[in-house]
Amino acid sequence: MVCLACLLPLFLIPVVNALPLLVDFILGKVYRLFGWEYRKPERVPPACPYKPVNKKDTQGGNETLTQPESQKVAVDDKQD
Repeated sequence: MVCLACLLPLFLIPVVNALPLLVDFILGKVYRLFGWEYRKPERVPPACPYKPVNKKDTQGGNETLTQPESQKVAVDDKQD
């Protein structure tokens, strides 16, 4: 037998996923009661949390090193 506390998250996941829809529905009804227009906010599409790995050059010696902008300005100031 499985305890109820262990099964509770399985039933809460659909409820939590439906909360934004429920809030939009309720706010639409409340706004309509006051005669206002409720517009649903734009939702950001889900994005992958992992950044893709930069592909390294297979030849190995073609990377160029550059100085940060703060160092470039400091070098230019010294020349004047």
